[in-house]
Amino acid sequence: MNPRLRRLVPCFAATALLATAPGVADARITKVAIDTALSQSPTFSDYSWPGVGQYEKVVGTAFGEVDPTNPQNAVIVDIQLAPRNVRGNVEYSFDFYILKPIDLSKGAHKVMYEPPNRGRKTWASLGRFPAGGNDPGSVTDPAVLANAFLMPRGYTMVWSGWDKSAGNNGANFNMRIGGPGGPDRPLAIAKKADGSTITGPAFEYIVTSGTAAFTLSYPAATLDKTKATLTHRVHLNDPPAVVPASGWTYNASGTQINLVPPGWVSQDIYEFSYTAKDPSVNGLGFAAIRDWNAWLRYETSDDFGTANPLAGDITRIYTEISSQPGRLLNDFRHLGFNQAENGQKVFDGMMQWIAAGDGINMNYRFSQPGRTERNRQDHLFVEGVFPFANVTTTDPITGKTDSRYARCAATGTCPFGVEIYSANEYWVKAASLLHTTPDGRVDLGDSPFTRNYFISSHQHGTGDGTSKGNCQQFLNPLDSAPIQRALFLALDDWTNGTPPPTSRVPRLSDGTLVPPLPQSGMGFPSIPGVTYTGLKTTRYLFDYGPGFYETGIATVNPPVFPSTAPSYQDDTRNGPIYPSFIPKTDRDGNDIAGVRLPDVTVPLATYTGWALRSGPQANDGCESSGQMIPFVRTEAERMTSGDPRPSVEARYPSFGNYLSQVNRAIDGLVKDRLMLCEDADDQQARLLEAGLDAGVPAPHGNLPPQSTPPLCHSGKK
Repeated sequence: MNPRLRRLVPCFAATALLATAPGVADARITKVAIDTALSQSPTFSDYSWPGVGQYEKVVGTAFGEVDPTNPQNAVIVDIQLAPRNVRGNVEYSFDFYILKPIDLSKGAHKVMYEPPNRGRKTWASLGRFPAGGNDPGSVTDPAVLANAFLMPRGYTMVWSGWDKSAGNNGANFNMRIGGPGGPDRPLAIAKKADGSTITGPAFEYIVTSGTAAFTLSYPAATLDKTKATLTHRVHLNDPPAVVPASGWTYNASGTQINLVPPGWVSQDIYEFSYTAKDPSVNGLGFAAIRDWNAWLRYETSDDFGTANPLAGDITRIYTEISSQPGRLLNDFRHLGFNQAENGQKVFDGMMQWIAAGDGINMNYRFSQPGRTERNRQDHLFVEGVFPFANVTTTDPITGKTDSRYARCAATGTCPFGVEIYSANEYWVKAASLLHTTPDGRVDLGDSPFTRNYFISSHQHGTGDGTSKGNCQQFLNPLDSAPIQRALFLALDDWTNGTPPPTSRVPRLSDGTLVPPLPQSGMGFPSIPGVTYTGLKTTRYLFDYGPGFYETGIATVNPPVFPSTAPSYQDDTRNGPIYPSFIPKTDRDGNDIAGVRLPDVTVPLATYTGWALRSGPQANDGCESSGQMIPFVRTEAERMTSGDPRPSVEARYPSFGNYLSQVNRAIDGLVKDRLMLCEDADDQQARLLEAGLDAGVPAPHGNLPPQSTPPLCHSGKK
């Protein structure tokens, strides 16, 4: 048994005895129901990893409860108004999914925990495991299994539901959170002290198409259409046109709206303001994550004798996320949830991918955790709220001083963190606020607990480079996964005393962090057929009514803009903003600062983290997408087209020249601990093939053997 667990077992036993005493509240995971039909041992079609052995799949439902009077839980908005059980606690339940070595003694004694993104497991990029969807244990292909990143290292992988807005994502393998009756039942709904219904202002941003009705996040408190407003516009900057009451309708239960006649205009913007009822206590998702991981780490069984499948094994828990759950964990840390109710640390490290400086619309009344702000969507939901940074700063608008790490620093429960994010987070959110003061004047230093890694020229996720979707250009295919894997291991090393690679971000001080306009100031070239508008999301301080930022309860929704701005701010049109910036580019339009993938160091195209829409909404932001704009192949083509970027022919006069540049780029990342040798060969092969496809001269005779970069060839890691 883990020595720390051995010390805690008597405490847990005593706590369990106290729980039976009348009037004593005890908050924890109370019941774990393992679904034997969905669980499997061994899984992965009996595949066995050398030195680790076979894995098993443990699937089921966990039930928990929190004491609303505990100060650690009192930060959950509306927890005091949630229904309570006979012990005075608020109950919840959630789905869970575990992949673990059958013989834990052969494992790493470490957990990768991922809070799913809208109910979906998104670990595939990190895990080098592009298969299985929401049931990765179903994978049987030996080639996929042998190439996996985490299983050969003996990691246990854990997922659990936390998001009230998550839908069903595959039969029997959902990742939901719900009430005491199970994850398919409603999460706790707040009521007034006298038991009557709570109502309040609510807002929906709707971009859809077709005839299907739009389901509201919360039911309408009244079907009186004079108490609601629906608007429509094509572009974000168009004045919203009110849709007359005759042009839309509620369904009988007030849970959906639709146009009359049905037919939402594809990709147009509709906004609906109404009075809602029955707010769910969405902040319980924070407690569910805390208590589940604490149970796995520190306890031996549930209240009914069901054994903890990881009892006594865990020495470290690291999170891995993609996008939305990273914003969740930003708030999780800030609200103090990394301290378990036993006083111990929950997570040792957090690897954040494409979350940057934002929180999540969750710990508020009538919140919508699935919302995410971008250039064109979801601007008026609570997301970008001070503090933005992991170090202490002062809000120039409100005068507050805070840090995301303030609470965990006070309790000694801070996780180490690697913040990894794309250029898209600078353009469609406000990533620069992660590493500048909120007044936009000064660069910030590193937190003792975190490092920041900007992946240059990357979009939010990875496109295929061959399609355009709703955008004007091909989608950006850059893939950060090799960097993520290297930094995941660096995070592990950090918890054992070895600092990670230094932060890599653009800076105000060296001119690599700049405003988006003018175009000449940020360095982006004038490429024929490519529109540049400098469109960038602005971070405002919204007014949701008196006391909102203290209580989480809006009295005005959608919010209004305060009428005055502080003197340091140049743009006063819409009230106070937190100035934010974007990365400066080189002459090719590729970002200068940050972690440059070999594709950017030895480019065949311009890659951007921003994109613009095509079609009727042309030149509005294309949300999370970026662009790939290939270089022309020859100088003759370049002269004809007027493209200012040198051609592939001019850049790489021979295959050998291109190969040597590729090897230097890969070797540099390996040397800086930003790429693993096990990824170097695949990266080299991919880049050589891409170079030949783009016009790099083919070698004379047969393609030479691929030369692994020297650092890896020497056997060093």
